[in-house]
Amino acid sequence: MSDPSETSSVPPALQELIALFNAELEEVRFPGVDAQTLSAAADAVDEAARALVLAEAAAEAARERLGEAQEALLTRGQRALAYAKIYAEEQPALWARLETLQLPRTARRAPRSEVEEAPAAPRRRGRPPKSANPAGALFVEEQLAPAPAGE
Repeated sequence: MSDPSETSSVPPALQELIALFNAELEEVRFPGVDAQTLSAAADAVDEAARALVLAEAAAEAARERLGEAQEALLTRGQRALAYAKIYAEEQPALWARLETLQLPRTARRAPRSEVEEAPAAPRRRGRPPKSANPAGALFVEEQLAPAPAGE
């Protein structure tokens, strides 16, 4: 079996059984089963697991490439349809056929400059209320309250 410090795809109970066959049962042989055949089978499981991890990574990369290629085709298809509609403005039969084509929207996100921000709270309607110190006023007149009698 491969290095036990590596992560193994062999279940712990089977690892323990293999360890027993590599220690206390090292000299014991049953028809088709001994320490060597069990270790070889465990190595085959680990190798198959590594191959699966690599295959899944390759499949994910292929899915990403496929998605990018489909997105590129859709973008070009939308552009082609738009140009074809302009070209067919004077040809009713062609225009009618082009109008029946419904291409899906692209999943591409808009560049940051075009992304709309969250809508702000609605603006209050009407004239703003008068305040004690209107914006832009240089001086504010203060009314002095008369001093209390007896001071």
